[in-house]
Amino acid sequence: MDREQPQSSAPDIDSHQGSLPRHVAIIMDGNNRWARKQGLPGEEGHRAGEAAVQAIIRQAAKRGIEALTLFAFSSENWRRPQAEVNHLMALFLKALEGRVAELHEKNVRIRFIGDRSAFSPDLQQGMAEAETLTADNTMMTVVIAVNYGGQWDIAQAARQLAEKVAAGSLSAQEVTSDALAAHVSMADLPLPDLLIRTGGDQRISNFLLWQLAYSELYFSPTLWPDFDEAALDVALQDYAGRQRRFGRSGDEVAGLKGEQ
Repeated sequence: MDREQPQSSAPDIDSHQGSLPRHVAIIMDGNNRWARKQGLPGEEGHRAGEAAVQAIIRQAAKRGIEALTLFAFSSENWRRPQAEVNHLMALFLKALEGRVAELHEKNVRIRFIGDRSAFSPDLQQGMAEAETLTADNTMMTVVIAVNYGGQWDIAQAARQLAEKVAAGSLSAQEVTSDALAAHVSMADLPLPDLLIRTGGDQRISNFLLWQLAYSELYFSPTLWPDFDEAALDVALQDYAGRQRRFGRSGDEVAGLKGEQ
């Protein structure tokens, strides 16, 4: 996959039409509820959810998705019971140790977005090593959002622009939506075409607030550990049947497609 130019805040309809999304983002919800339904402790739900992650990565690669972004741990998840947070961190570290080499062999690039400073030195080192090892891989990019929040992302981008203004390298008049878009996370990747949320809730929960401005939203009642390859294909089929207008009318979109 060729590296992308920084994303624009105003998508070009010609480059975003097609039956297959280039970039899919997923809010993986329902691990705890899945465990309760099975009569199992919560950590078993997270373990089953990690297995689902691997299946979905494989299927997305098989379908030709260029980028897959997974909401693994939000900035609000620190409010959960300490025992659950500790288990999640241990599972995350184990997954890094056990899965990175496998993904590297399959030519998958791994990226992380979010504030890493709250994580242990071991986790931070593991994330950095995974990114370095897979940096030149080209089949697909898998982005893991950890300690991530959409409001945090916009704020850190605004802070970078403010620092440039204060330093005199940027004027206040140059602080535009395109300038901000170049400083949010994943600015070098295509904008997400499709957001999938599992578990039945219909909200985006502070995920990729800037990047999802024009994304198609797909909500599935399926709990994340049960969201398999077939479920992903159903979501992709639903996306393929939609008309993306980006503010235009349906007739205008049809006309533009006819001119191509």
